[in-house]
Amino acid sequence: MPQFLDDLSHALIDAALKAGAQAADAIAIRGQSVIVDMRGGTLEQAERAEGTDIGLRVLIGGRQANVSASDTRPETIEALAARAVAMANEAPEDPHAGLAAPDQIARNWDLAGLELCDPAPEPAPDALMRVAREAEVAAFAVEGVSQVQSASASYSHNAAHIAASNGFSG
Repeated sequence: MPQFLDDLSHALIDAALKAGAQAADAIAIRGQSVIVDMRGGTLEQAERAEGTDIGLRVLIGGRQANVSASDTRPETIEALAARAVAMANEAPEDPHAGLAAPDQIARNWDLAGLELCDPAPEPAPDALMRVAREAEVAAFAVEGVSQVQSASASYSHNAAHIAASNGFSG
């Protein structure tokens, strides 16, 4: 069962604070993609990828460390946080490392107003094949073109959630 991205990022923050970080920020990203390659009017390759990635930055005084993983199990999150804290304890001081003050955090944004995502549904693989085939035909229609290595069509969708121990979550 897929985990909610906000739950993952908050679990990372909680684990970091429990492991000894003074502050932390985290990101959880889920993505999926489909790509088809056509060559000579026939399907050469079709690929689908899906995954979730997590990242954590911990801060201890002016020291910081970053870690990431694609395993989102609770025991991995705890180990990641412990590793990040150990790394931060060994890192050099950075006088510019830190999080924004809570009163500097954006709170009431309009994500829909930013138009960050095309609301169209994922295209079917045969629709991607059609587009790639059309691209290959168009390439051959260019005067002087006698060979096309391949033509591709793809789709991807990514979602991200960022949270920090200063109260930011979005």
